[in-house]
Amino acid sequence: MVRGMALLTFLALAPGLAAYARAADTSSSYRTPLAGEPGEVMFMGEKVTIPPLDRSDMTSITLGASLLTPQQGGTTALPVAVFYHRRIKDDYRARYTVSLFVNELEYDRNLGGVELVTHFENYTLPVQQSEILEGQDMKGTSLYWGTLLGSVGAGWRIPVRPLEVDNDLRLQLLGRVGYFYAKTGKDTAADLSVPNDTMLYGARARVHYDTMRRNLLELPHQGFAVGGDLDLMHRDKWSEQSATATLGGNRDYLQLTGYLAGAAGIPGRSERDRLIYCAYAGHTFDNNGDRFNAFRLNGASFPSEADDVVRPHYTGVIYDNIPVTSYATVSAGYRRELTFFLYLSLYGSYIWADRATVEGTNRVAFRDKEGGAGTITLDSAFLWDSSFYLAYTWESGLIRNGRSGGGYTVMWNKLF
Repeated sequence: MVRGMALLTFLALAPGLAAYARAADTSSSYRTPLAGEPGEVMFMGEKVTIPPLDRSDMTSITLGASLLTPQQGGTTALPVAVFYHRRIKDDYRARYTVSLFVNELEYDRNLGGVELVTHFENYTLPVQQSEILEGQDMKGTSLYWGTLLGSVGAGWRIPVRPLEVDNDLRLQLLGRVGYFYAKTGKDTAADLSVPNDTMLYGARARVHYDTMRRNLLELPHQGFAVGGDLDLMHRDKWSEQSATATLGGNRDYLQLTGYLAGAAGIPGRSERDRLIYCAYAGHTFDNNGDRFNAFRLNGASFPSEADDVVRPHYTGVIYDNIPVTSYATVSAGYRRELTFFLYLSLYGSYIWADRATVEGTNRVAFRDKEGGAGTITLDSAFLWDSSFYLAYTWESGLIRNGRSGGGYTVMWNKLF
């Protein structure tokens, strides 16, 4: 009842805010406040001054949660807590996202035309992870498992227009070393195939091109980001985990990913109205995918931040990871600037994927699935240099592997 009242209140307020925006939108010369830029806007008859922001040095914390209705397996709510830091100087670039058990750290040093790129990531949840069928946890597939992976190599970075701190062409070639572990838990079936702990070795080639301008809330406003990764990995000690792998097993595997995300204006409309879009695709060659090297689709807010846009997003996912070995997804929608600090977005998504499922006696396999989703979001600036994000999503059944449902998300971001 409380969730329903909250949604009704949100829908009731939206038309009034939209009417205010239409009334305020009397000039074709209106310009949306952009990230980092100082400016002045009129709000309810008063002049509001927007101070400049150094986007090359940003630190923030994000707190929030998603409520799944119905639950996904045994999960009803998913808490979110992330520390973020980005610093970009002439001689180095650093970016850290820390959420305790899932982290990503990158430090790039300019050596005079060439960058030394160092990167670390880990996925080490301290709980048993099981696969889902028809919205239910398949307890027999439960395992404790995780990966830690470090990368080092050479990179080239070229600034591109509009010459903001996150607008560049990046080329990287990295060597990678890591470790994979897996162990049984109290719910693990006796006949479940459990891989060996093993060292990981490989290489990554990456290209990233970003021309996007972000607005005051760092949402895509104009331009696009495009790029992709090619990953070749070797698992030193490995038992076959893919029933359809080519001769020789899936100890070695090759994966390719690509993405496109951006925003554009609407002909004949002011800057308050924007079209937003994103597309992602990935493929594991020779059927060498399994639940441990699968891509993990993520969702939450529409992709925007220059390095976050690289991760595969399916906007119907409510802040969770969905294992797939190949996928293609596209999202498109409309965003309205209700006032300079408040944005309403509506968008739909389609996805095709080889998704993890459970067949027979606790055997994890990957099968073709299609799905769709619809999302409504509200992004707003808030007190104390902060912002909040509210969203509702309905999804046709991909995340719960056969059962449709929705979810509510609320996140608060504080900039220091």
